[in-house]
Amino acid sequence: MNNNLNSIGLKKNPSETTVVVAMSGGVDSSTVAGMMKKDGYKVIGITLKLYDDGKEVAASKQCCSGQDIMDAKRVAQKLDIEHKILYYQNKFKQGVIDNFVDSYLKGETPIPCVQCNQTVKFKDLFEVAKDLKADALITGHYVKSVTVDNQTNMYRAIDENRDQSYFLFNTSREQLNYLRFPLGGMLKDETRSIAKKLNLNVADKPDSQDICFVPNGDYASVIQKFRPDSFKKGNIKNLDGKVIGVHDGIINFTIGQRKGIKVSDKDALYVLKIDAEKNEIFVGPREKLGKKDIKLHDLNLLVNQNEFKNNIFVKVRSTGKLLMGKVNFNNDNSAIVNLEEFEDGISPGQACVFYNKDKHGFKVLGGGWIKN
Repeated sequence: MNNNLNSIGLKKNPSETTVVVAMSGGVDSSTVAGMMKKDGYKVIGITLKLYDDGKEVAASKQCCSGQDIMDAKRVAQKLDIEHKILYYQNKFKQGVIDNFVDSYLKGETPIPCVQCNQTVKFKDLFEVAKDLKADALITGHYVKSVTVDNQTNMYRAIDENRDQSYFLFNTSREQLNYLRFPLGGMLKDETRSIAKKLNLNVADKPDSQDICFVPNGDYASVIQKFRPDSFKKGNIKNLDGKVIGVHDGIINFTIGQRKGIKVSDKDALYVLKIDAEKNEIFVGPREKLGKKDIKLHDLNLLVNQNEFKNNIFVKVRSTGKLLMGKVNFNNDNSAIVNLEEFEDGISPGQACVFYNKDKHGFKVLGGGWIKN
């Protein structure tokens, strides 16, 4: 038996190691498939058809579009690897789109990419990869994985501008031990350079920017399509409870929003609270946005609670910075996070992700959903 670890941390020769690569049709996952093939692994590429966009346009900036599926197929042909397409539109509608719509109607700001990873990508695709007797499931996410003694931990990517660890906090320990993320130690320019050396057709393909089922970022149109009755007028109030305006539906607002409130005041107004039950929006000055205490529910921990004895780092939005804070756990899989400094625009429906720092970088400890 080979006692040396291969490049994905397993004691097997690459030629005897089968890997499933989740191929979205973008440059990242295509490059990962090429890297695995070049290193001598047995590679099976799988592409998920998640929704019916009705467009097969090459210029689409959404991921998982019809064009992406064609691009993934061409990459697989170029690399001479097996390629499968799984049709998961119904699973995606139930697990991601319905959740997205419901969350907005509750006055929350959802993160469908977390739900997508949590359901169709890392749950269903995980099971398919196991059925195919694959040794690992490989993705093009920019997170770093470090495997020691058959246990894999997840770290923030070296390229902080590309880091996707926030979106993967809900990964289970079993999934994490099976997943591998080869791009976590690379910069995006390096990825494109490898794609060019492999002569892949997607080497210069632009990154996807929109949520796949939300064209041009217009999430209101998605909600209009699935729940046309959800656009109900309601009151806009100040912090004294005085009605100062009327809105056309709470789904048009998120915590911390300034533009589009359509109420004038001597100072700029920000959305401070959304009361879905009463269909009301509360607005006020920016200094009232700052919060130090965050209530979380439905926690997912990747480490033991004793790793939270000291202050840790938390992230309360995907584009946010790391904040110092303390986590106090309750018995019902909930917690309260106390931040050292005030943070603006913390919104229900977003995730609060926990990190600490060790010799490998910023390690993901887990996270939870922001309740209020």
